[in-house]
Amino acid sequence: MFADKALLTRALTHASRGSARNNERLEFLGDRVLGLVIAEKLVHDFPDDAEGALALKYNALVRGEACARAALDAGLPDHLILAQSEAVSGGRKKTAILGGACEAVIAALYLDGGFAVARAFILRYWGEAFGGLDREMRDPKTVLQEWAQGPGAAGAPQYRHLSRSGPDHAPHFTVEVAIAGHEPEKGEGNSKREAEQDAARRLLTRLGLWDQ
Repeated sequence: MFADKALLTRALTHASRGSARNNERLEFLGDRVLGLVIAEKLVHDFPDDAEGALALKYNALVRGEACARAALDAGLPDHLILAQSEAVSGGRKKTAILGGACEAVIAALYLDGGFAVARAFILRYWGEAFGGLDREMRDPKTVLQEWAQGPGAAGAPQYRHLSRSGPDHAPHFTVEVAIAGHEPEKGEGNSKREAEQDAARRLLTRLGLWDQ
């Protein structure tokens, strides 16, 4: 239970509400608390890993998709406080909104109950992600880049920005990736990077090179 319930309310309030007391500042703090907990556990659990191997695991665990999965597992979507327009447009399912809210809740837990409370939340809702660390740690763009430039391949993937929509606080991007000799694939996301990763993942899946 939160001693300061207003802190939890702020953590769940998205910027689309137009309030100065939204969760963006808490998101900033929560990102740092999350990073410390993840780094601490990785160093403990993988004592023989070099820095580069730890960094790959770290990046997989702190990226937006991992935070969004944790938000879903924690049941946060139904409690998000969004503008009506954002809620109607599917805001409760958007990776950026879910991930940001999860980081903000981590910060609220840290401020309200201390580091141990925030750490317990992270270890609980990142448990499955830690369990999957023996799978492919490279991101889709990297995998596609390496495959496309391998022996007999046609060269580096080409990404093309197709569109941007939505308000400044919740933009939506559509990107296309193309490789010579293959049909291009489109991807979507709340940032250009996220859309590029989605496009690369979709193309890899179609080529039978991605099964995550």
